[in-house]
Amino acid sequence: MEVTQILLNAQSVDGTVRKHAEESLKQFQEQNFPTFLLSLSSELANNDKPVDSRKLAGLILKNALDAKEQHRKNELVQRWLSLDVAVKAQVKACLLQTLSSPVPDARSTASQVIAKIAGIELPQKQWPELIGSLLSNIHQLQPHVKQATLETLGYICEEVSPQVVDQDQVNKILTAVVQGMNASEGSTDVRLAATRALYNALGFAQANFSNDMERDYIMRVVCEATLCPELKIRQAAFECLVAISSTYYDKLASYMQDIFSITAKAVREDEEPVALQAIEFWSSICDEEIDILDEYGGDFTADSDIPCYYFIKQALPALIPMLLETLLKQEEDQDQDEGAWNLAMAGGTCLGLVARTVGDDIVPLVMPFIEENINKPDWRQREAATYAFGSILEGPSPEKLIPLVNVALNFMLSALMKDPNNHVKDTTAWTLGRIFEFLHGSTVETPIITHENCQLILTVLLQSMKDVPNVAEKACGALYFLAQGYEDVSSGSPMSPLFQELIQALLNVTHREDARESRLRTAAYETLNEVVRTSTDETAPIVTQLLPVIMMELHQTLEAQKLSSDEREKQNELQGLLCGCLQVIIQKLGASEATKYAFMQYADQIMEPFLRVFASRNATVHEEAMLAVGALAYAVGGNFIKYMQGFYPYLEMGLQNFQEYQVCAITVGVVGDLCRALEDKILPYCDGIMTQLLKDLSSNQLHRSVKPPIFSCLGDIALATGENFEKYLIYAMPMLQSAAELSAHAVATDDEMLEYTNQLRNGILEAYSGILQGFKNSSKTQLLMRYAPHILQFLDTLYNEKDMDDAVMKTAVGVLGDLADTLGSHAGTLINQSVASKEFLEECLSSDDQLIKESADWAKLAISRAISG
Repeated sequence: MEVTQILLNAQSVDGTVRKHAEESLKQFQEQNFPTFLLSLSSELANNDKPVDSRKLAGLILKNALDAKEQHRKNELVQRWLSLDVAVKAQVKACLLQTLSSPVPDARSTASQVIAKIAGIELPQKQWPELIGSLLSNIHQLQPHVKQATLETLGYICEEVSPQVVDQDQVNKILTAVVQGMNASEGSTDVRLAATRALYNALGFAQANFSNDMERDYIMRVVCEATLCPELKIRQAAFECLVAISSTYYDKLASYMQDIFSITAKAVREDEEPVALQAIEFWSSICDEEIDILDEYGGDFTADSDIPCYYFIKQALPALIPMLLETLLKQEEDQDQDEGAWNLAMAGGTCLGLVARTVGDDIVPLVMPFIEENINKPDWRQREAATYAFGSILEGPSPEKLIPLVNVALNFMLSALMKDPNNHVKDTTAWTLGRIFEFLHGSTVETPIITHENCQLILTVLLQSMKDVPNVAEKACGALYFLAQGYEDVSSGSPMSPLFQELIQALLNVTHREDARESRLRTAAYETLNEVVRTSTDETAPIVTQLLPVIMMELHQTLEAQKLSSDEREKQNELQGLLCGCLQVIIQKLGASEATKYAFMQYADQIMEPFLRVFASRNATVHEEAMLAVGALAYAVGGNFIKYMQGFYPYLEMGLQNFQEYQVCAITVGVVGDLCRALEDKILPYCDGIMTQLLKDLSSNQLHRSVKPPIFSCLGDIALATGENFEKYLIYAMPMLQSAAELSAHAVATDDEMLEYTNQLRNGILEAYSGILQGFKNSSKTQLLMRYAPHILQFLDTLYNEKDMDDAVMKTAVGVLGDLADTLGSHAGTLINQSVASKEFLEECLSSDDQLIKESADWAKLAISRAISG
């Protein structure tokens, strides 16, 4: 059967035909991969073939080169690289030929596949002629070839890193792209492809943006494109401006005046997709300035070389009125629609970022708008005034805001009860939540919430929880932040008198018929959890009574039989929320001596539904139930041993769950909880647990974020099992050593990589610390002597690399102390020879961080004992 027909059949409405075709394609790929690629690429290149078969051929090609999971992606890359050169050349020739096809879908698919191959080959110094041959297409007269070529160049810039392309080629690509954007270009398709390509190529333009003439030229072309008659080109040009604002913030000063005029015009007069990008430009500038100011605090001197240009501060008088106007452009049903995004929302979000950037300076510019509109008969004006007020509550100082909030609070409570419009009520409840989040709590010197007005606030929120879903959801959110502000109150919380009513009201919300709308049920459970978490001893009996209620509800979800897939999804969601709620109750009751005894009576009944939840094998529910079991183990301590036999199979299942790696990570955390609860009673289960953890560490399929916690977990096991850990040393230590070497010399290419490297180092150090402490005072400490040189060398290397964060520093100096403490005089000479015991220790002893200093003091003591002993 020829490939065209199979590809068409694979898109058939008839399920049987479709399935059969998919099987044939799969077999063809497995049996003869080179021929499979050749027939797909020639199908894509053949203009006589149907569009649908060509499109699918291209898509399958793309999927044969790339995958989401890193390990799968690596396999596909290796498979392509190991193909015969002639096969690859033929596939690439077909793809390049397709760029001149009259069919837009075929061209676009070919562009993406070429970029995927470029992403594999250019870093390997293969296909060096690619960019040259694409650039020679640009001079073609046919606009559709130009368009496809520019699109391909854009995708290539997205796929490969700037280091891979030499500057000479970058210059040629940028020249071609910027020429394609020019107003003199006759085809709008070419201009659009060029503008989108520039967006992807900006990361390559470092050198060009440092050159005044080249930068001026690029900026002029981008600004001109924002005025193009074609909507999509204007939108793409503003997207370029947004990207430039974050990539080249420090090069923008001379263009800001023009950019302000262009963005203001777009916000006021252009269509929504363009206006939204114009606001996004200012939000992005705020993000940059917030980051710079955060990093350097107020340590600016006039001649400082830190590039904060205060663009927002300078633009305030014109920027604020423009943003306030957008707040009046609400949509009738925006509150009901999940993920709605419109001009009013974008304007409010930007206003909030401006408040965080300039602090107090924003308040006098926004207050007149609020005062003028808050009582107007048109709901849009009342809602906009409330939204403006809510948006500026984070950033300005409490001294500046508290007097205003004191005046506004009663007005808002009244509006939340009485305003006839749901939008106004929704925004009012959201604003109250922001007031409680930023201006209430133990750190605020002048409390805005007193025993007196707290009762009124709670009464209003209780009433609003019965309102329509979107208003009720915001009322729950406000209550959440109100409760959070009383976190540090040990007794006499003003919420206590209404505690029973609040719990009941939140439970009622979770049972509402419409509780799935506007995330209402989730918000109610999150708030219930926060109200329980921050409650005081005087309401503990009510929390104890809540336990059987939530257990009963979890029990009911487990009894439901024969559900449709939609009902099953609802049920899983509810089970996850109930397990999360039980976790908070367990932590609360288990932590206080007053309630611990009553709570222990329920332990057996609590464990039983958790085991049934695990049996259902749903990932999100699994996570929540795992966390709850960890909390239970922590609360009941050594008594947890009686559940281990029933629970162990699910523990093992969690540790093997590579696909849903969050479940795996949480299970690793629970192993740590079990070690602390059971201590050496966990021994009978350690062989199985250790086997699985070591498998996880050596797997290339497990998400990297799970590895640091696994290392710490080895330390927990060693600490719990003491000298019994002996039999695992020969497996665990070599693994720790090789991971230590890799992590010590890891080259952090960006902040994210550096953060991960430090998490990894911290995990390895925690493992060493647990092993050293576990063997302390045992007859087998000598077994660790052979590993001491390596551990000290690891500490020395970390110190010399100079890129540790505070957490790693604290753990590292702790390990130095553990080593001296456990091995004593045997290791004295070794310690004496290490850099870590001198310079690193000195640095930690004089640290401003109290925790690092304490660890260092202890390490110093342990070392002097070891050396003198």
